Amino acid sequence: MPQASVPRAIWFVVFPGFELLDLGGPLCAFNLARDFHQVAYEVRVVSVAGGLVSGSSGIAIDTLPPAPTIHLDTLIVVGAPTTEILYAQSETADLVRTVAPRARRKASVCTGAFLLAAAGVLEGHRATTHWRYAGELQRRHPGLKVDSDRIFVREDDVWTSAGITAGIDLALAMIEEDCGIETSKAIARDLVVYHRRSGGQSQFSTMLELEPRPGRIRDALAYARAHLGERLSVEQLSDVARISPRQFARQFTAETGETPARAIERLRCEAALPRIEATTEPLDQIAFQVGFGDLDRMRKVCIRIFGQPPQALRRRCRAERNIGPASASHDATT
Repeated sequence: MPQASVPRAIWFVVFPGFELLDLGGPLCAFNLARDFHQVAYEVRVVSVAGGLVSGSSGIAIDTLPPAPTIHLDTLIVVGAPTTEILYAQSETADLVRTVAPRARRKASVCTGAFLLAAAGVLEGHRATTHWRYAGELQRRHPGLKVDSDRIFVREDDVWTSAGITAGIDLALAMIEEDCGIETSKAIARDLVVYHRRSGGQSQFSTMLELEPRPGRIRDALAYARAHLGERLSVEQLSDVARISPRQFARQFTAETGETPARAIERLRCEAALPRIEATTEPLDQIAFQVGFGDLDRMRKVCIRIFGQPPQALRRRCRAERNIGPASASHDATT
């Protein structure tokens, strides 16, 4: 895709106590696009007054003050390790409020969403942030809809990402919008990361969310995850755990809050979701390969866990990525 002759100005907004990785990951993506792929980006790190600004790690970054006349393409506000740091940034929120109307698109990384919200940018929008702070963001700003289970969310000209490394996914998605998928894939290779996770992908791992203690139940869950395509009965898993089926079921539920059957369904959904969202594989084939047996079963479990059937999850992801519908041959099996 041809690049614009006028450089796109990308501003990263930082403040005392900012999270370094929120800045470093997406900043590196845009710099790689500029330096190695001839994308016309002009990348700046800005702060209220300019000069050296120390992050939470103690590393100071040299910043520029906001330029009053420059054309602003993208404004990205980074986050901080705690919301207390963000609540002290009234001047930064004022800066965002002032310059955001000049930007073609506004974005936040991780808890930077709190500053976008404080500046009024997120009002009436759907947004995400680090899962740990999603409830707090929703309580403080009831005029927005917080989606706590997304890697990143794009709504109109407002983009928000989940915690820390999700900022890289957001940056790659922006580069894909500007330059095409081949350029974003090349930059992902430069970063030595998977080509970006789709925005709809969950922030959570079922294995982490269930959080069993190290030991027999965790061993059984790990076994289940490695054998999702097989029939996984309580008897089979109890053999792995080396305890009786009755004791296994009781202990599993006590440690994870889920029955073994429900936990296996969640593992299967976790395995199916990136394939539903990021591929054109027939849904009935995905359902069979992750162990649901048939599409109807996968549909019922997806509705229970994600609130939507696989078809809707795939359509939403396509809409977020601005790609067209799949071919009729694939739609016939969805």
